[in-house]
Amino acid sequence: MSQKNRILIIDEMHPSIIPLLEKEGFEVDYRPEIKRGEILEIIATYSGLIIRSKTPMDKELLEKASDLKFIGRAGAGLDQIDLSYLEERNIKLFNAPEGNRDAVGEHAIGGLLALFNHINKADQEVRNGIWDREGNRGEELAGKTVGVFGFGNMGQAFARKLLGFDVKLLAYDKYKKGFGSAFVKECSFEKIQQEADILSIHVPLTVETRNYFTLDLLKSFSKPIYLINTARGEVISFETLNLALDQGILRGAVLDVLENEKFKNFSAVQKGEFDNLAARPNVLFSPHIAGWTFQSYEKINQVLVEKIRVDI
Repeated sequence: MSQKNRILIIDEMHPSIIPLLEKEGFEVDYRPEIKRGEILEIIATYSGLIIRSKTPMDKELLEKASDLKFIGRAGAGLDQIDLSYLEERNIKLFNAPEGNRDAVGEHAIGGLLALFNHINKADQEVRNGIWDREGNRGEELAGKTVGVFGFGNMGQAFARKLLGFDVKLLAYDKYKKGFGSAFVKECSFEKIQQEADILSIHVPLTVETRNYFTLDLLKSFSKPIYLINTARGEVISFETLNLALDQGILRGAVLDVLENEKFKNFSAVQKGEFDNLAARPNVLFSPHIAGWTFQSYEKINQVLVEKIRVDI
């Protein structure tokens, strides 16, 4: 088989990826345990690369990929990929946010409902023989205004899944216009700041969005809000979260992503700030699993291979 049809997979994928690619005529080398040094040694012999997020696709690595025609990102985020160099080399890039958008939408709502109804706290108390109904009195979603920050695949899925909860939906996207509908109102970010009870973040990590949510920005909301972040942790720091919670600017937070997700690599400051966050009963964590369901694991492959089939 010609080199132009060889694909290297460097991350663990649902096993369906191999027959799906082989059906399209590709020779697949599945090496999820491969290290960066080995990739640098062999990448020149492949025309396609399938990745998750284990290995940064920086210029050093991409320069070695002399025959690379495309990269398939099994997921949504592109922040670990040198996009300008790909464009310079005319290397195509495919990602698959359609594959896990439903999972992200469900997870965001699930986290919010768990926070509103003290599910974790109540569960632990009952297990320990504590029957405290008043201390676990909950909040209802109905009647609240939900602001969606970023209305791409994830933001849209989250909004659709809120339809049965009798909320008012406001959505802002700097790079999209004309997406308003009968169930979601397209608006300025200022309107969200004026009206929202809940803010859900659905933007990629870019130079523009890194540390976008500062304390000053959160102070601009007209009332205390609940924050949901299933996007990228680097859009808001531990310090900002703690200050906003201390000052009553945030009523609570659902965090599937963190400023730093490698606990062993925390700086002393990050460690202190994270410990402060972790001690709060009105903060709910999960380990970057919003899009990580059994169904999305397979759907991502289907979306990705279809995009490659159509364009390669």
